Amino acid sequence: MPKKLLIFIPTYNEVENVRIILEQLVSLNLNADIFFVDDNSPDGTGVLLNQLAFQYPGVIVEHRPIKAGIGSAHRYGINWAYDHGYQSLLTMDCDLTHSPEYISLFLSQADSSDLIVGSRFLDKKSLSDWNLGRYFLTHLGHFVTRLFLGMPYDSTGAFRFYKLNRIPQQFLYSVKSNSYSFFFESLFVLHRNKLKITEISTVLPARTYGHSKMQLKDTIASIRQLLRLLFRRLFQPHSLSFDKAKPSPEISQNSAITPIQDWNTYWGLSDRNKTHPLYNMIAAFYRQFIISPNLNRFALKYFSKTDIVLHAGCGSGQVDTTLTQMRSIIALDLSPKALYLYKTNNHGVKELIQASIFAIPIKSETLDGIYNLGVMEHFTIDEVQNALNEFYRVLKPGGQILLFWPHRMGLSVMALKVIHVALNSFSKKTIQLHPPEITYIQSKSHANQLLEKGGFSLCHYSFNISDAFTQAVVIGKKI
Repeated sequence: MPKKLLIFIPTYNEVENVRIILEQLVSLNLNADIFFVDDNSPDGTGVLLNQLAFQYPGVIVEHRPIKAGIGSAHRYGINWAYDHGYQSLLTMDCDLTHSPEYISLFLSQADSSDLIVGSRFLDKKSLSDWNLGRYFLTHLGHFVTRLFLGMPYDSTGAFRFYKLNRIPQQFLYSVKSNSYSFFFESLFVLHRNKLKITEISTVLPARTYGHSKMQLKDTIASIRQLLRLLFRRLFQPHSLSFDKAKPSPEISQNSAITPIQDWNTYWGLSDRNKTHPLYNMIAAFYRQFIISPNLNRFALKYFSKTDIVLHAGCGSGQVDTTLTQMRSIIALDLSPKALYLYKTNNHGVKELIQASIFAIPIKSETLDGIYNLGVMEHFTIDEVQNALNEFYRVLKPGGQILLFWPHRMGLSVMALKVIHVALNSFSKKTIQLHPPEITYIQSKSHANQLLEKGGFSLCHYSFNISDAFTQAVVIGKKI
């Protein structure tokens, strides 16, 4: 049976505050559970919380082994509320700047809003007791989030009320940050997806106990995340959207998979994203405006609306966002992290499968089509033939494959070689922006030779200006 309300409070070094805030909440006689998550506070906050949980019914305490970031704590708390069946969630700080007296205002608007934000800017006197430095930083944060993200709300505060039964849990898939920028990023995702967001005015006193935990590095990290979010808004809007009516598919796992390369590391936390942001911005632009239109042109021509099509080696799926809305796509990849990114970017995907392209866990003669982009070049000729044999097995008679395969004379191939040489010479380290590329397509006759060995006839081959001479397009039909 659904539970009504959960109050979530993350803690780190709040031993002076937890008893006070808890007693204030209990005195309101709310029909609510109170959930504390402590990130291994060295001042004994976790120990005190365990004692308080014995004293007060409805108090739940969990401990995380390390301090993993305020955004990470809120992500954990929100997911926990969903997973335990709560309909509503109130989040607040433990430093006594978020007064429980405002909870009644949140509850009074609960029936008409999806998300209610406690705003420090509706009342000009709200921050009157704050020191000049903190006052300035708070207003600066409000100004830049309005300027870059177009949101009128107080975007950087944690005092919020979520109607979980109206907000799909998958909104968190689109939120990347685990630090303070989690607050404006999560609000922006909900704002972009047209959920009803309202504000109530709150007055925040100067911090009663302790001091602000936000440091200069957190401010710098927030600025960087804001710029990334602006880039996603302009060039990757699909990464900010979710289907409010459709649950995201689960990942089907194949326990028999054997990694050929460490793809999970490649799609994981990814130091390359931090070290080479310019490369990633250029790559994202290229995928969005060059590769994606080219994929759509061929896929919509060769795969019909009733076809079941496999994206074999799907990666993050940033180029598939239109196609998954127009065709029935099954996404397959060796890496669960890649699949996680894929379902974040493609809410229209039919199914997600963790498996190798050399051992596809699908019955023979089941699929109408298979495609991939920039996959085949990562394997040897023998491995390519093994993949083509597996494609042949799972395709129906007359089924088609659509392969976007980098050409040995492709401009991107030559450019990346130059970039790798320059980076490695400059840094004196071995930097690899992508997994090794072993087998480039060389010509139409080369493509025809490979396909014939796999049981396919070559239907189309092109390598031209349509994608700036990046990849050869190879289309084959099962004989």
